[in-house]
Amino acid sequence: MALSNSQYDAIMREYGRQQMENRHRQEKRREEVCKKVPAVLELEAEIASHSVACAKGLLAGNEKEVERLREELADLREQKSVLIRSAGFPEDYMELQYRCPDCHDTGYVNGKKCHCFLQAQMKLLYAQSNLEEVLDQENFSVLTFDYYDDQQVIPQIGMTNARYMKQVVGWCRSFVENFSQRTENLLFTGSTGVGKTFLTNCIAKELMNRYFSVIYLSAPDLFDVFSRIQFSYQQEEDMRDMYRYILDCDLLIIDDLGTELNNSFTSSRLFYCLNERMNMKRSTIISTNLSVAMLRDSYTDRVTSRIMSGYTVIPLYGGDIRLLKRQKGRAS
Repeated sequence: MALSNSQYDAIMREYGRQQMENRHRQEKRREEVCKKVPAVLELEAEIASHSVACAKGLLAGNEKEVERLREELADLREQKSVLIRSAGFPEDYMELQYRCPDCHDTGYVNGKKCHCFLQAQMKLLYAQSNLEEVLDQENFSVLTFDYYDDQQVIPQIGMTNARYMKQVVGWCRSFVENFSQRTENLLFTGSTGVGKTFLTNCIAKELMNRYFSVIYLSAPDLFDVFSRIQFSYQQEEDMRDMYRYILDCDLLIIDDLGTELNNSFTSSRLFYCLNERMNMKRSTIISTNLSVAMLRDSYTDRVTSRIMSGYTVIPLYGGDIRLLKRQKGRAS
């Protein structure tokens, strides 16, 4: 998931473009205010003059003069603020406005990549990978219930699979619609091909369209990041960014949990990841072929307890939809 030089440059060019747009918008607002309240121009000239005089006083070591100038500066700024407010403008209307108030649209905070940079990084990597193509093919708009049985009642749920899947899709849509209001975690269980990954892709597509940060990793890839962070003496910056993003992103999707090489390290890292995200009120979706009982057998009590107490478990039923599609294709 590392950025190439050209990808990094593309992101930084966008920050440069945003900064120019910020200044342009500020100038337009300034012209608007000065046209309506010409006295603001005179006050700005006085403020500039006093600021220069204050700087000279500091260099000369004239503390009394500097103190007097500072008091006058404060008074002039207050007069300007009163005029702006009385004209019906917000107090900060003439100031620079930023898309990201944390980094002021520079991409960095204290020498580290801002969360908005990481989000832009992930969007760019997704756009230039095959995931974007996958999400174009697997989303709510193309979802169909034609491959789910609508005749036989499944004893565990007391309804047909088609009717049940309509409920499941409703829960997924509700997850998306309420995403910014409440933190939820989902666990999809079921055998291969029943639609677990398809549903997580549907959710990912909707949230990415709404500019939430989403990261999608298979379980082996997730633990590969953790192991490289844990055991590499010279950690690559992009790998550290990836690790931070796994913990901080709005939604983390862990696909195929249980396909990784399971040991004490993976169990401890999984618990840390899930626990940290729950503490930070970040949502996580897990899909697995393992049943709840098999999860208990495969992972530590701490992991299974955290999942069972903090996740909505959604079991999926039926046959392999991909096989059904191929069979239907051959029959037609």
